[in-house]
Amino acid sequence: MAAPNRKTQLLDFEKPLVELESRITQIRELADENGVDVADQIRLLETRATQLRQEIFSSLTPMQELQLARHPRRPSTLDYIQAMSDDWLELHGDRRGGG
Repeated sequence: MAAPNRKTQLLDFEKPLVELESRITQIRELADENGVDVADQIRLLETRATQLRQEIFSSLTPMQELQLARHPRRPSTLDYIQAMSDDWLELHGDRRGGG
């Protein structure tokens, strides 16, 4: 199965944060390619991204919280189980109570 496209699953209130994180990545790549030290500027942008994340997620409306809870990329119970154990086997009954 192909990896889901992050942009198509982006919620409206996440857009400013994702755009800022994308800019940080672009600046970091350009700096690496050109051998320029922009660590201080990156640190400032990362601090701003942390602040923006806090602002966005601390003031969600009930509808936005619902969107976040139902987000297709939200981990499921199975994701957590697979991360904790390699030998997990899901058991199913016969639905007749027989055994």
